[in-house]
Amino acid sequence: MGSSNRHIAIIGAGMAGLSCATRLAEAGLATSIYDKGRGPGGRMAARRAEVDGQTVSFDHGTQAFFATHDSFRATVDTWNSAGFVAPWQAAGEGAWVGTPGMNAPLRAMAEPLGVQWGNRVEAITSHDGVWMVANGTGEAQFSDVAIAIPAEQAAVLCAEAAPQLADLAKAVQSDPSWTVMASFAEALPIDGDFHASDDANKAIRRASRNSAKPGRSGFENWVIQASASLSQSILELDADEAAKQVLAVFFAQNGVAPVDPIHLVAHRWRYAFPLVNGPLAKGRQAIWDDAARIGICGDYCVSPDVEGAWLSGRALAEQIILAG
Repeated sequence: MGSSNRHIAIIGAGMAGLSCATRLAEAGLATSIYDKGRGPGGRMAARRAEVDGQTVSFDHGTQAFFATHDSFRATVDTWNSAGFVAPWQAAGEGAWVGTPGMNAPLRAMAEPLGVQWGNRVEAITSHDGVWMVANGTGEAQFSDVAIAIPAEQAAVLCAEAAPQLADLAKAVQSDPSWTVMASFAEALPIDGDFHASDDANKAIRRASRNSAKPGRSGFENWVIQASASLSQSILELDADEAAKQVLAVFFAQNGVAPVDPIHLVAHRWRYAFPLVNGPLAKGRQAIWDDAARIGICGDYCVSPDVEGAWLSGRALAEQIILAG
């Protein structure tokens, strides 16, 4: 199939989907990108809030990321030169954050790609070598499909149209996380701007003084991410009650007397931390079915972080390009 006859549907415009779309655009291939969200983010989301008359922003997904692979490091360097990211030593040597919000690199990537935000793909079907994608505005046909959403969601979407991919995606499990966004009138008596623990006995997995990141200002803002075990135990609570419980645990874990926040809200990530399944890709960073012309990508194929998502999306794009 010649490149002029190819039109690729990309489902999901997080880091994996946008990385895939960017590489396909570089190769001169036409794409249509669908995302159910209102704007760039995914797990690199930033949420705005009005607090005492000021607009503040919380990075309520990924708190920082690292670049260890040469190709991704080169991309991060271009983002840094353009002012979309900045180093944040509090999270460790070589840590980066988006500026002024974690989603800044995604906004820059999405801008030239014409992403269809707020457009959920409901179903995909294949007829005589043509993919039909049912979305919020109707149905469109494509030569190829790239699925860049969490594995659990990819499994559902592929169940009938691509059962072999669905089975692979089903093998992936993700830990949930309740994430709390809290503002305080004064600085909390907690040393350090970033706290992380891989200790399963610690109820708080990550906590960041969001207002201390480069490009931020204003109130004492914290983003507090509960561990998988704590999140699972309160998974179905309403957001207000979950926020109160996670905040109380945060104070107790840091040995600090509770302080009433001036802003408090929680977000439930059902698929926060994918447990990477090594055999999933069998040495590959993405899965591509050349006969059916459909593939899946995501951080769950490589490593559960921003770099893993970028590498997986890029790898799927390369396979799509080679398919011709």
